[in-house]
Amino acid sequence: MASVETVSSTANMVEIKENKWFLIPNNYLDKARFVIKVVELLLSFVAFVLEEVVNRCLSCPPLYFFEFVSCTAFLFTTLLLVILSTNLHRALKIYIWSILDLVYTTAVACLFPIASIVLLCINGGTNLERAAAAFGIVASIAFVVDVVVHIKTKGLPLRIRNQETQDSAQTAASVKET
Repeated sequence: MASVETVSSTANMVEIKENKWFLIPNNYLDKARFVIKVVELLLSFVAFVLEEVVNRCLSCPPLYFFEFVSCTAFLFTTLLLVILSTNLHRALKIYIWSILDLVYTTAVACLFPIASIVLLCINGGTNLERAAAAFGIVASIAFVVDVVVHIKTKGLPLRIRNQETQDSAQTAASVKET
C-alpha cells in the first residue's frame, strides 16, 4: 500500500512539473540568456517610447527608420521571449528555434546600431532624439552580447544541424551495408 502511494505521488509530481507554464531553463533558453532577452526588451522599449515622444522632427526619415527598428526589436523580442519561455514553443511544432533566435538577434544587432548612429548624426537636435539613440546603442550592445552568449553556449545551430544530418546519413549508410 505504501509503495502504491509513493508511485502515485511521484507520478503526480511529474505531471505537475510537466504542466509548468514558465519553463526556464529549457532546451532553447537558459537563465542567463533569459535575463539578457529581458534587458533587450526593456532597452528597446525605452528607445521606442523616447522616439515616440518626439513631437517635431526636422529630418524625419532617420527618425522613422529608428522607429521601425526599435519597434520591431521590442515586439519580436517580446514574442520570442514569450514563446521560448513557455510551452508555446512545443505547441507550435517548430524545431528550429535556435536558428530563428540567432538569425533574428543577429539582424537586430546589426540594424539597431545603424539606426541609432543615423539618428545621432541626422536629427533635430532635441534631447529626446539623442536619448532614444543612446538607448538604441545600449540595446544594440545587449543584442550583440546575446549573440555572443548564444554562440558560446550552443555553438552555431546551422553547423550543429549539418553535423547531425551527416551523422544520421552515415548511420543509415552503415545500416544498409550490414
